[in-house]
Amino acid sequence: MRFPMDRVSHTLDGERASQLVGLGLKRGIAYFDTAWPYHNGANEPCLGEALADYDRERFCLVTKLPCWKVDSLDQVRETVELQLRRLGVEYLDGYLLHSLTQKTWEKMKQLEVLPLLQEYKDKGILRHLGFSFHDRYEVFEEISNSWEWDMCQIQLNYMDGDYQAGLRGLELARSKGVPVVVMEPVKGGALARLPDEVAKPLRTLNPSASDASWALRWVASQPGVRVVLSGMASQEEIEENSTLFSPLRPLNEEEQAAVEETARRLRQRIRNGCTGCRYCLPCPQGVDIPKVFRIWNNMSVYDNDRLTRRAWRGLDQEEKPSHCVSCGRCQTLCPQHIPIPEQLAQAGRELERRVGT
Repeated sequence: MRFPMDRVSHTLDGERASQLVGLGLKRGIAYFDTAWPYHNGANEPCLGEALADYDRERFCLVTKLPCWKVDSLDQVRETVELQLRRLGVEYLDGYLLHSLTQKTWEKMKQLEVLPLLQEYKDKGILRHLGFSFHDRYEVFEEISNSWEWDMCQIQLNYMDGDYQAGLRGLELARSKGVPVVVMEPVKGGALARLPDEVAKPLRTLNPSASDASWALRWVASQPGVRVVLSGMASQEEIEENSTLFSPLRPLNEEEQAAVEETARRLRQRIRNGCTGCRYCLPCPQGVDIPKVFRIWNNMSVYDNDRLTRRAWRGLDQEEKPSHCVSCGRCQTLCPQHIPIPEQLAQAGRELERRVGT
């Protein structure tokens, strides 16, 4: 999903993508992850074209069923067949139910999607079945116990050990013998460029190591992790990452302590204690209170204007703090007792001063 874009047409740059895929294969990268919606549907055919000239046995190819999009088993069949054609292959090494939440999992159960996908597996068309996950641990536990999965994909990094499936989910999968693929090991780039005072424990140990390399090694050092995903958009990133894993050097005790200290320093920079429980919603004025606080906290923690600007501009205008009328309804519902109207106003001022409206 990080393939380079053409700056003029704002579409995928297929030539550059093919060059990156070729370099990745040459450097030993053999697992390629794509999905139906990446690049508005253009990613699967682009990746398929980039891999077309290579021996199919050289790489593992994984894509995902858009669970939110299908409403019948006929649509599931049509989607699987189209994805195979898009990718130009006769089989997939892995096929995941994409971005499962409680809501989409209930839908998959109601449609009885898994027995149908099992038929494809029995024919050797979908060789391993799994799911990618974005919800609470309890939902992950329910899904994990509901099927004999071949693999699963979770978000994990040294700042998100208690987020979503987290380390508990990793341990549950490991106890079941289910290989885990990790996404967001660098937290969407937030752990790739740390503030100097935060990263001091890491840089003191190894001044030449990048901030991203620590995040990748932390994930890869966790028992049960089989694959670490990294969205690489340049030759330099491929070369750095492939070198980092060839071979992987797991974190030793001193390095683990340095990462933990870095995480502690990052958490100290959090502006408020919003947990994203969403009890404060819906706001009568349409303000997305948890999202505003998440952007505000991330701005303070990671000091990354590029990521902050992208997140802030991704909000609709009515979701921003300027629409708050200080009615106080949200504050009475907040289990953390956050002074929400006051801190919304502060967040709005600081974000607009930092990255604009």
